[in-house]
Amino acid sequence: MRERDLSWHLSKDLPSTCFLLCLSEFLAHQGTDCWTYHYSEKLMNWQSARKFCQENYTDLVAIQNKREIEYLEKTVPFNRHYYWIGIRKIRNTWTWVGTNKPLAAEAENWGTGEPNNKKSREDCVEIYIKRTRDSGRWNDDACHKRKAALCYTASCQPGSCSGHGECVETINNHTCSCDAGHYGPQCQFVVQCAALETPELGSMVCTHPFGTFSFGSQCAFNCSEGTHLAGMEEAHCGPFGNWSSLEPTCHVIQCEPPTAPDLGSMDCTHPLANFSFTSTCTFSCSEGTELSGEKRTVCGSSGLWSSPPPICQRKFAQHTEDFKMG
Repeated sequence: MRERDLSWHLSKDLPSTCFLLCLSEFLAHQGTDCWTYHYSEKLMNWQSARKFCQENYTDLVAIQNKREIEYLEKTVPFNRHYYWIGIRKIRNTWTWVGTNKPLAAEAENWGTGEPNNKKSREDCVEIYIKRTRDSGRWNDDACHKRKAALCYTASCQPGSCSGHGECVETINNHTCSCDAGHYGPQCQFVVQCAALETPELGSMVCTHPFGTFSFGSQCAFNCSEGTHLAGMEEAHCGPFGNWSSLEPTCHVIQCEPPTAPDLGSMDCTHPLANFSFTSTCTFSCSEGTELSGEKRTVCGSSGLWSSPPPICQRKFAQHTEDFKMG
């Protein structure tokens, strides 16, 4: 079986029958990694045409844009049987067989009055090349008919877009449609967010699927005992380089300031902040009085003191009361 290969330039690295559809500048930088077209001289039904393309190249041609159609119309020779391309009806929907995606309305390139599904058996698609009318356009036809296969070899490779985008074939190259949060010619870069800092009196635990503080990073915040979180517990780095929320802060829990007892005094220490968690107050009574209650109280993590403030009572009053009771 003989086939013809179409191109603008011949690569010295390949057999003389293989022509690459590439610009010379692209060849100089990329070697022979280019998109090529090929057509068969032998006629075959649609299924055999696709098998031929898949075994020898990539697949039947998937038309990408008007520029590609113009190039094919200019370069492919006339064949009165025309050429099969990579579209067919699957479950009553016109589908690009290479990607298994439905044919979008804006991508349609049907000839006048097509598709007409003549005799309800026209489930495959041919392209008219150098036809007097509707040249470069499509026609639905019966899949068993014999036509030439119009194939291509893809320039897109599994790693063309770094695993973070969809590779789109173009006539002399390929482009990458990057996933959210990625950019660059091969989608090799990831969007960065500003680095976050662990809140004072708290902790931060982050995961970075694509790089430190980059798109997809997620940070969870916690505050130490005796403090409370002001802000969101989690932050996510978005596709445009901004966090879903601002960095939270940890505020020390406060206790209501106690008062010194009458006829007594109070002495407090504050390791964190005035009258806050772990603050300790010690009470004493003046001479001639005695303490009733706890001598020491501590501000707890719930914002409550461990005991209420004591009172100072005069000793003689207590003795008088004891005498009366006796």
